[in-house]
Amino acid sequence: MAGTQADAQRRPISARDTRWASACARWLTRSGATPNGISVTSVGFGVLAGAAFWGTSQTEGVARALLFLGAAAGIQARLLCNLFDGMVAVEGGLRTKSGEIFNELPDRFADWAVLLGAGYAVGAGPHGVVLGWACALLAILTAYVRALGASAKASQHFEGPMAKQHRMAVMTAAAVVAAGSGIAGVSWPVMTWALWIVALGSALTVVRRTLAIIRELEAR
Repeated sequence: MAGTQADAQRRPISARDTRWASACARWLTRSGATPNGISVTSVGFGVLAGAAFWGTSQTEGVARALLFLGAAAGIQARLLCNLFDGMVAVEGGLRTKSGEIFNELPDRFADWAVLLGAGYAVGAGPHGVVLGWACALLAILTAYVRALGASAKASQHFEGPMAKQHRMAVMTAAAVVAAGSGIAGVSWPVMTWALWIVALGSALTVVRRTLAIIRELEAR
């Protein structure tokens, strides 16, 4: 896929144009990393983040705060994998015929791991597990609508307000706030708030993307 066409099909990520990202992508390419391998690695970081969220329900005090911070770190590492797999594939010239599968499918598993784990986290409340499942299913639906539009020959629609990077930003912020509030001895239902924001925002995202795709197709 050449230049403009490839860019149109890629999720817009501002960090992709930074020097540090380009330098890291070049280093990964020289080190023999493959885009598909990086994509699969992102699932591992998602699982670690989800496990850390779950672990907060089994611990207390400083250990719980460290687990929340570990979850935040795992989420960000997952997002870095999402950044570098595409850069190594496109800028590094290592695209594969099965690249789209590796680009999409691991993301769905990583989303599930993070959001379901958050449903079990301290601060998710008595309905946290249900909220976690709702967020996970809605995250899948946002991706499905985008893929459905592409299969109908529409553009790739990455609109928010709760696209992947937005969902992960909310969960990262919630994890950091939960860690701080726990150390301060404040009992806030931070994860409940975060999951509601993700759920409602994801539902709105599904509606926005669907309408945008319909408008684009009908305008032809």
